[in-house]
Order: sequence, then C-alpha cells, then structure tokens
Amino acid sequence: MLFNVFQPITLAKMTLPNRIMMGSMHVGLEELDRGEERLAAFYAERARGGAGLIVTGGAAVAPEGGGGHYMMNINKDEEIGRHQVVTDAVHQAGGRIALQLFHAGRYAYKEHTGLDPVAPSPLQAPINRSVPRELSPAEVEQTIQAFADGAVRAKKAGYDAVEIMGSEGYLINQFLSPVTNIREDEWGGDFERRARFGTEIARRVREAVGQDYPVIFRMSGLDLIPNSTTPEETVRFAKMVEPYADALNIGIGWHESKVPTISMMVPRGAYVWVAAQIKQAVSVPVIASNRINDVRLAEKFLGEGQCDIVSMARPFLADAEIVHKSQEGRFDEVNTCIACNQACLDHVFDGKPASCLVNPLAGRELDLAITPAEVRKRVAVVGAGAAGLETARVLALRGHEVTLFEKGKWIGGQLNYARSVPGKSEFNETLRYYEVQLNKLGVETRLGTQIDANTLINEGFEEVVVATGVTPRMPDLPGVDLPHVVSYSDVFEGRAAVGRRVVIIGAGGIACDMSHLLLHNGVVSAEAGQYLAAFGILEPKMIHRMQHTGRKITMLRRGNHVGTGLGKTTRWATIALLKSQGVEMITEIDYQAITPEGVVIIEKGEEKTIPADTVIIAAGATPNNQLYEALAGRLPVHLIGGAKEAGELDAKRAIYEGTLVARQI
Repeated sequence: MLFNVFQPITLAKMTLPNRIMMGSMHVGLEELDRGEERLAAFYAERARGGAGLIVTGGAAVAPEGGGGHYMMNINKDEEIGRHQVVTDAVHQAGGRIALQLFHAGRYAYKEHTGLDPVAPSPLQAPINRSVPRELSPAEVEQTIQAFADGAVRAKKAGYDAVEIMGSEGYLINQFLSPVTNIREDEWGGDFERRARFGTEIARRVREAVGQDYPVIFRMSGLDLIPNSTTPEETVRFAKMVEPYADALNIGIGWHESKVPTISMMVPRGAYVWVAAQIKQAVSVPVIASNRINDVRLAEKFLGEGQCDIVSMARPFLADAEIVHKSQEGRFDEVNTCIACNQACLDHVFDGKPASCLVNPLAGRELDLAITPAEVRKRVAVVGAGAAGLETARVLALRGHEVTLFEKGKWIGGQLNYARSVPGKSEFNETLRYYEVQLNKLGVETRLGTQIDANTLINEGFEEVVVATGVTPRMPDLPGVDLPHVVSYSDVFEGRAAVGRRVVIIGAGGIACDMSHLLLHNGVVSAEAGQYLAAFGILEPKMIHRMQHTGRKITMLRRGNHVGTGLGKTTRWATIALLKSQGVEMITEIDYQAITPEGVVIIEKGEEKTIPADTVIIAAGATPNNQLYEALAGRLPVHLIGGAKEAGELDAKRAIYEGTLVARQI
C-alpha cells in the first residue's frame, strides 16, 4: 500500500497530487529539428504518467552560463514563446512543470557558448579546458538580477514553479565553496560572505515572483570535494535560504567529484540520509534524490520521515508511467532504471540527445509511436538476448503472433553475464520486465531450442528476426588451445574452473566485468559484511579481505586504453575500483605466446612472462549470423544486434535495433 507517496502536498499555492517529482535532466532535445515540440512531447508523456511535478533541464539565465543552442535559455523575453509550447503541452496532459534557473559558472564550455566562462574566482575546473574569468562585483549583481528576471519570464511562460540550481558544482555552489571561491570582497572570504550570493538570489527571485508562486531551491547537501563546504555550513546555508524557498531539493556531489553518486554501483537510496539531516534543521519540505528507482522505496523514505518529496529523474526516462503503474500495484510492469548511464548521461556528455538503454522511446516520442500492424503476421524471433526481447515485445504489442526461440535455459543472452557481476544486479530488473511483458502479451517462448532455417519455414512463419548474438573471438596466438585457456563466455556460464593467478587477454568492458566477478567470492555477502561491521565483530578491512577471492588478476591490451566500451560517466569509477582491488593493467604490449606457465608478452622492447593458472580470452567477438545466411532469399528475414555487428555487450544498440525492426514488420 502506497499511503505516503499519494498524499498531496502544497508548495505556496500549488498542490501536488503525489510526492514523486521528476527531477531535472538536460536531455538535449532542444537542439534538434522541432526541438520545442520534442521537449513538449517528452514532458507531456511524463505528465500523463503521473509525475507530481516535473522540473525541466536547466535554462540558462545568462548567455555565458549555459550551453548555447545545446540547452534551454531564459535570458531574454524572446525565449518565452518557445517555453510556452512546453508548458501548454504539460498542462493539457494534466501535469505541473517547473523551470530550473541555471548558471554553469566555470562548468560552461566556451565551445558551446562562444563566451569565456565566469566564476567567483579564476580557477579552472578539471572537467573544462577553459579558465574562467572572475566576475566583478558589478557582474555579480547583474547575475543575481538575471536569476530574478529569468524567474519572471518563467512565470509568464506558464511554468507552475521555478527551481534555482544551486547544486552539483554550478555557479551558486562555486560561490559557496571555499575550494572555488577565494575572493576577499563582500562575495567571498568567510562563510557568510560566500553564502551571500546564493541567499541573495533566493531573496531576489522570491521578491520578483511574489509569495504565492512556488520557488524550490536546489542546494548541495554533500559536495564530495575535499576541503569544500562542511556539513555544519551546509545546514547553516539551508537555514539562510529557507525564508525564501517553498522547498529545498538536496543535490549530491559535483561533476568533478571522484565519488560515484548515481551510477549502478551506488546502492539504492544511498544518499537519502543527507536530505534527512537537512530536514531536521528546517521547516519547509525537503526533497531527496539519487538512486531511488522504485516508488516502493520512495514510500519507505517518506514513511520514515526522512524527506517530504522524492525526486526521480532517470526512472522517468526508463518508464514514463512509473507512477501510474505503481499506484495501480503493477510494480512488475515497471521498466526500471538500471542506472547504466549509457544512453542518458553518456549521450549528453558526448553532445547527443539523451534517451534510455531500456526504453529507446525516451526522447523519441515524435518518431517512435506504437501503431497496430496493418497485417497480423506469424513472426519468429530467434535469440532472447536484449535485441530479441525488445523485438518480441514490440511485435506482440502491435498485434503480431510472436514466437521467441532461445537455445539457452533462460532469456537474456549476455545480459545474464552483466547481471552476475557485483554491482550490476540492476540488470535483473530488465530481465524481470521483459519476462512479465512477454507473458502479458502472449509471446510463445521456447527455451532450450536450437532452431534451424528448414524448421522455421516448415512451421509456417511469415517473417523471421535473427538476434542470435555473437561468438567469442579466439585470437591467432600460439598456445591458445592449451587446457588452461578459456573464453569469457566459459567463465560467465560456469563451464570453466578459474585459478588463483589470472591473465585476461583483452582490457575492454567485458574484461573489466570479468575482473569484478572473479574478485568477489560471495562467501561474505554485502549484507553480512554490514552486520559484521555494525556490531564490531570484524574490522571493515578484514571484511573486505574476506569478501575478496585473493586472486591476482592482470589485464593485457595491445592498445593504450583500458575499459573501452564503458561509458564516460562510469569508466573512471570502474577502473579506479579495480585498481584499488589490486588488478594490474598492462597496455601497449605485443603478444608472443601462451605457455603452460602464463602469457609471454613484449613490453617496451623487453620479453616477459605474466604467470597464469588460467588465461581468459576477452578479445572481442564475431557475429553469429549463420541462420540469417541460411534464410536469406527463402523468407523475409531481418538481422539485428550482435548477430549484425559484434560489440561488447552493447545492449543499448541491440534494444534500439529491436524496437526499430519491430515497428517495420
């Protein structure tokens, strides 16, 4: 029973029907053709899905503080009309939407804005090539007024509220932190002067929009930057902006932080305690966020009084209807966000529009409508990996009669590899979603079935989709046929015993996953470790050693990059974690041979042997497309996923290709 989630809450004169807020995300749709329409369709879909309040991606209040045409802007009156397209669509869908007032400060990219970034002090951000220019006192005043003017424009554009972006290391956060603010004037120095910029913006925005118009202040609850704002100062700052805000939204971490905050390796709800601490100090509603991807979890935090509203951002990418489905008790039908970042954050940091690995419809609402099939066909989908599962789901949704063939014992294909890796159990949610959907839609699933072309023809299928995945590639290397040499698939599927000294040939994403899998023995679970530490039975270091298999793992690569195939926003954390657990990564080498003793390589002109009890080949894969070739010219046949183009567990591409081909049949 979701009692707390569906209690209304009032901010100023705006009443929300539930306590689930769709948090701010920059999705990059505005840079595309028909950008406003795309944004409007994207947000309207989430409004229909039950979001209590939607907060837009950041809209720049000043030209130098945004992303140029890559982001929304609210810095001049001519922008109001563009925003009205969005607000009208959301209101027609029965929703409420707030505009986020944004200034990136030293995080703004000159190549996007054409202007030098600005900041409280001329200190370069480690994630930006440009050194910012220090704002003069007069420019500080102008920037404060820009936030107030932006709020007035947002109100005129029909937004139901505004959110002031004061978190994640952006400009307001930069003024507050002693790491980025080394001024000695009235806008820097001691805490009160560093806090003045954010407090004055909150006051000026409130004055500009009036007492009845909702103002949310998004503040940093935890910077995760060494020597930055202290917990005590954070609480003081919350109290300083409280008189001008109707709610405080608690952000976590800066973009330059070396601590993961929203990736899959972060436990669900890991940072709610930060919001809970601030809630104890203020009387306005407090909003918690970060890695909350299930409405039942939100219910728990609300029921415990840790927060008043829960912000979910990426879960609304994965399933626009997450709130309505949960309200109706259809939790198993929710397409859960797995925090992979591959099609959302990784896209945005690459200058591409955001979408979602598990829901490629996100951001493509104008392009990928589900329409009933003009002619109902009997369609076979061969292979129940990511590509085949999505194909079967959409085909059945459109009214086709679908049979899904899988030679293995389970659906999922190589998604089963991913979900077995410590820290990647969220992939279980994706497989649960597909299993429920296929059953609901009446897809006949034949597991443990190796199907051939003649049988498909004889059974009367009218079209076939081949999604048979990949075959691990074995390199042409002396000794590759020795008994202690195995492929990554052998290890993932439990067909190979692995010794204490392991050498992995290959250092891409699969090799990284393999290393994580081999380092954790499962003898002491995470829950057991927490218990042992909480009651002082064992020291945390001892628990870590007990959870570690003690294997010595070495990854080898001819090239100079480790973790290729991993996303920008997760690769650094994955590699840092492996290094902390003793994994050695040797790059820019040449292979000579595999011997009973190990792997012989040439490194910097010197021959050496890396000792190994087990050598694992993780050197890519080749498409498994024999069935497609056998069917070509005999039946209408489509080739997708790894069977079309081998990639390192490329579920994003596989699911996208599946959703496209299923709309074409």
